[in-house]
Amino acid sequence: MDFQNRAGSKPGAGALMSHSESNVARRERLRKLALETIDIEKDPYFMRNHLGSYECKLCLTMHNNEGSYLAHTQGKKHQTNLARRMALEAKDEANAPRPQKVINVKKNVVKIGRPGYKVTKIRDPQTRQFGLLFEITYPEVTEETKPRHRFMSAYEQHVEPPNRQYQYLLFAAEPYETVAFKVQSREIDMRQGRFWSHWDRDTRIFTLQFFFRNPNRYGSQMVGTGANTTVPAGYAVASMNPFFNPHAQPPPA
Repeated sequence: MDFQNRAGSKPGAGALMSHSESNVARRERLRKLALETIDIEKDPYFMRNHLGSYECKLCLTMHNNEGSYLAHTQGKKHQTNLARRMALEAKDEANAPRPQKVINVKKNVVKIGRPGYKVTKIRDPQTRQFGLLFEITYPEVTEETKPRHRFMSAYEQHVEPPNRQYQYLLFAAEPYETVAFKVQSREIDMRQGRFWSHWDRDTRIFTLQFFFRNPNRYGSQMVGTGANTTVPAGYAVASMNPFFNPHAQPPPA
């Protein structure tokens, strides 16, 4: 009983903490709270220097350990500088010129059907190369319109099951539907005089001619929609297999 009287009657009944002790306890509580809630690696102002210490790039302060830095981030100085930095960034953002929004206006063009066409199978008497001559008629296009064309891989189109033995030649000119011709997937001879196109504004006929490289002895053939369908020379396959493919990329300008 005497020992209890000398030590104190109740636990925690000692003297009040001094101001410095209160600050130490407060910083310890803030450090533990920050360790639980803050990912220090994602802090843009946290930096380890070459001495093994930690720095606050916002307040330009040095800290011996991560706990000290986290306690600093909860203090008045860091919070004041952080609020000041956010205010400056908001002001700069408000005064910065904003890029103009580009509005893509989709043209609603009423399609008037498929154009007329003529496909001719040709052969060079000197090189014995086989080729194709396309004549596409666009009588209703405007003066500013120029037909476009491009070759499409069988894996780009979404109309037929892809077959690597064939490719597609697309023709497009508004307001007509895009038409495609299915040809053999052979290398096209792109040399001068072997591949050429011409748009006649007077007759409204777009002409394209090309030759295949390294032709075999059977010549080039065009195929129709059915499997193993062989079309004789000069027959327009487009009569069986032109299509307008909304999923395909249009020919380049």
